[in-house]
Amino acid sequence: MVLDQTANGVYAIAVTPFTPDGSVDYASVDTMTDFYVGCGVTGLTILGIMGEAPKLDPAEALAISNQVVRRAGVPVIVGVSAPGFAAMRSLARSVMEGGAAGVMIAPPPSLRTDDQIVGYYAQAVAAIGADIPFVIQDYPLLLSVVMTPKVIQRIVTDNPSCVMLKHEDWPGLEKISALRKFESEGSLRPISILTGNGGLFLDFEMERGADGAMTGYAFPDMLVDVVKHSKSGQRDAAHDLFDAHLPLVRYEQQQGIGLAVRKYVLQKRGAIAFDSQRAPGTSLTPTAKAEVDYLLGRLAAHDPRASGLSSS
Repeated sequence: MVLDQTANGVYAIAVTPFTPDGSVDYASVDTMTDFYVGCGVTGLTILGIMGEAPKLDPAEALAISNQVVRRAGVPVIVGVSAPGFAAMRSLARSVMEGGAAGVMIAPPPSLRTDDQIVGYYAQAVAAIGADIPFVIQDYPLLLSVVMTPKVIQRIVTDNPSCVMLKHEDWPGLEKISALRKFESEGSLRPISILTGNGGLFLDFEMERGADGAMTGYAFPDMLVDVVKHSKSGQRDAAHDLFDAHLPLVRYEQQQGIGLAVRKYVLQKRGAIAFDSQRAPGTSLTPTAKAEVDYLLGRLAAHDPRASGLSSS
């Protein structure tokens, strides 16, 4: 299952389960993988920013990747972003040998000019090998690296192994339209575009030409359904379902506590045993948990998948 430009659907950004003492919860890696696959996702993306990848040592990162790949039965993309290319190459080559479908590379925050960004990806490809398909992670809100459509066009054109854009610009609808226009004009070869930001704009991103989502909202099955509705032309059904979840999607998008919210709900859904983060991390206050519970209770009136989750 090697990643290519035809990838579509929902690639769930997986959390990394930890026990309360901060050790990797390998038992929950299995239940989490089963949960995502049971939700109907097309693939999984692990060791991303919301997967707390920088908190893992190299042995843990590889062990988690191999465990997920063995169990999932769907394509698995592994985040290999690192401060240096030696570590990036080591992890990328190792996870691909273990059966991963491709890797995801985020630009370091130090990049500022267009040429620096394009040059960085050229160096990254030279380091990991041009035989490994990779995903551009475009997340300027967090990484502070702004990639214009022209920059993405250059990266894709210069690197045949680039097959996907993880689009997390905000606002970013016009960027999707610009990239699809490049394709229609023949100035950009086709690539897969999957969107992030917790799914916050997925309804309209699909209409602008996205192929699906790559994000980690705690109801990935909702994302799956919205993508299916949109692709089949059921616009109102897609928006109605999305709108029912929007208050919880919005709450989960808060800077600083978003991952804590996501893990809290995933624990309630039985995906993971604990909502723990590895230090440094955040936890929800009793008031925040009560607010999430309230939102889950309201959601249950529109989506039965939230039923029974509103009380601790």
